[in-house]
Amino acid sequence: MATILDAPPDDIQMNINLLNKDLDAHLPFKEIDRNLLIATWNIRAFGNYTRKWKSEEEDSPKRDMHSILCIAAIIKRFDVIAVQEVKANIRGLRDVMKLLGSHWSLILTDVTKGSSGNGERMAFIFDTRRVNLSGLACELVVPKERLKGDISKDALEEQFVRTPYAVSFKSCSQTFILVTLHIKYGKKSSERIRELKGIAQWLSDWAGDMNAYHQNLITLGDFNIDARGDLLDKTFLSEGLYVPDALQDPLITRSIFNETKYYDQIAWFNNNSNVPNLSLDFLGAGNFDFLSIALRNRNLSKRSISYMLSDHYPLWAEFRIA
Repeated sequence: MATILDAPPDDIQMNINLLNKDLDAHLPFKEIDRNLLIATWNIRAFGNYTRKWKSEEEDSPKRDMHSILCIAAIIKRFDVIAVQEVKANIRGLRDVMKLLGSHWSLILTDVTKGSSGNGERMAFIFDTRRVNLSGLACELVVPKERLKGDISKDALEEQFVRTPYAVSFKSCSQTFILVTLHIKYGKKSSERIRELKGIAQWLSDWAGDMNAYHQNLITLGDFNIDARGDLLDKTFLSEGLYVPDALQDPLITRSIFNETKYYDQIAWFNNNSNVPNLSLDFLGAGNFDFLSIALRNRNLSKRSISYMLSDHYPLWAEFRIA
């Protein structure tokens, strides 16, 4: 049986080469001691995979070794990436780490139990040549007093369905905390508003605490926000969180199925008089649209690609460090 470290068939290697050229064309390059590339990616049901170079119609799961090569090639372009929808079975994640090499590391949560949690983990994958852990790793839990609020005013009735995960990192002399989350999805916006407001309030309280571990807070992940300017977006920004204009551009799509959705976000505090603002210099941001290149030599449908790579595009932001 082939392993993920074996040389792939020629047609797959050719596709990976094209993918790498497309990444070169659309993403900033890593510059030693000069920039920091932070990303978020909801990798659909990122768990087990079929250990074949090309899965067949009857195979389950649909994700195969070609897909794993593509995922690793994309992740490699960032310094640290928050990944949502990592499942209990981490075979795919383990083999991505093998491809990335010994200078890459990860930190992740245990599985969120229950039907709403969907058996998911949160993870951070990072290049230890550029980024290292700086001491803090925690899940965000709402104080019980806040669970007793007036539900008509969008108070939380219970803890987050999938508990947000915060980890502190250091790059050169810069320290920062990344908070990743995957907000509950529901057909009605009211099912998500309370979680969005709850996380915004939590971050505002933390950023405003002068005794906090670090005050450079960046939140990123799948917020399940439908569209820019809708009620969910306004609720998420209600505590002073800021989304850069580069990530509000309608051309920066998040979903391979619906270009109008505003699901994934990267945000921080900026020009806010109530809390310390981000001290990292923001340089730019965008997405990576893998649909036109990755796996395209196989004439797969969008639906098939969504199960093999994802139904979400990676979202990234670049910062200057010194």
